[in-house]
Amino acid sequence: MQLLSISDPQIWLLAGISILVVFSILIILVLILGIFTAVAKKTTAKAKAVKNTLVDREQAKTFEKASEEDKAAVAMALYLYFDEKDNRENRVLTIVPYQSAWGAQLNPRL
Repeated sequence: MQLLSISDPQIWLLAGISILVVFSILIILVLILGIFTAVAKKTTAKAKAVKNTLVDREQAKTFEKASEEDKAAVAMALYLYFDEKDNRENRVLTIVPYQSAWGAQLNPRL
């Protein structure tokens, strides 16, 4: 006696309903995660806006209190930092094969 056979229509109904339930749950989970993401983005954006305004106000107060010498020192430090950063990018080491011992050690096939 067979309990369930492939030709039994209830088997196909059960398989279809189970697949439908699984995909329905997946769609519901995707929608819930989308809602959470949207709420989190709005909350984060509001928090960043509030934080930025508070930081801007504090920086403005600090900047107003700073003397001209302090402002010049900060400007010079930033200038030197970015100037050194640009110079560092131009330093490139080129090893030519057959003309240096380092080239022979790094690439023994040449």
